[in-house]
Amino acid sequence: METIEVQGTSVPALGLGTWQLTGPTCTETVETALELGYRHVDTAQAYGNERQVGLGIEAADVDRDDVFLVTKLDGSNRDATSVRQSTRESLNKLGTDTLDCLLIHWPNTPWMAPLEETLDAMNDLVDDGVVEHIGVSNFSPARLDRARELSDAPVLTDQVQYHPYWDQRKLLDYCRIHDVLLTAYSPLSRGGVLSDPALVTIGNRYGKSPAQVALRWLVQQEGVAAIPKASSREHLEANMAIFDFELTDDELAWIRDPSKTKTGMQFVRSQLPF
Repeated sequence: METIEVQGTSVPALGLGTWQLTGPTCTETVETALELGYRHVDTAQAYGNERQVGLGIEAADVDRDDVFLVTKLDGSNRDATSVRQSTRESLNKLGTDTLDCLLIHWPNTPWMAPLEETLDAMNDLVDDGVVEHIGVSNFSPARLDRARELSDAPVLTDQVQYHPYWDQRKLLDYCRIHDVLLTAYSPLSRGGVLSDPALVTIGNRYGKSPAQVALRWLVQQEGVAAIPKASSREHLEANMAIFDFELTDDELAWIRDPSKTKTGMQFVRSQLPF
């Protein structure tokens, strides 16, 4: 597994996203992924599956210290007391004493606690040794910049939707300048990339699927990790098989510049709840 060095920390370039994975399926998927070589697992309080993720990690024949484990604060847990209490509840559900990274899931809204209060409480958890790193999710460059200003602990990552139909160049440029990891969720545009003509053509050159090309496109970019969701062993294995080929500069540019029509269609698709 390739890793990305950010702020002196090694983060596996490919992780397992667990959104919508529940019950025994979630546990089995996490266990299988770790046995296949995944070492980066992402969950969230809002997913309702932290306990199942923890059981999967426990069941796998992998040392907990070798797993980069991430969870995210729910929108209802942004005041100082809730941050501390809910994080310790997450630790209990996950069956671990420490988190590798705790994220703010979405930007704080006006009716939530101030961002500074949330970050101060997260900083306290870092000081207490129960959280190794903190980060954010779905933050624009301006919001990320503000979070970095307010936090004593470095912001390790901004986890955002990123795929060939969702341009994140401004955010990526900011992250590279400030040594922040960009973690790409929904990297396959909820299946939207699977029939993309450019990805099909490029994939045929390397004996790879469009999904594998899209994932390779992401992790080949400096400072980008990807956390695709998968539940079958076949898809987990396929997602891992992206480190034995390399895209050319022309191919990288071709993938980055899809038609505006397709980009708009995939934007709509990405917002649908099904």
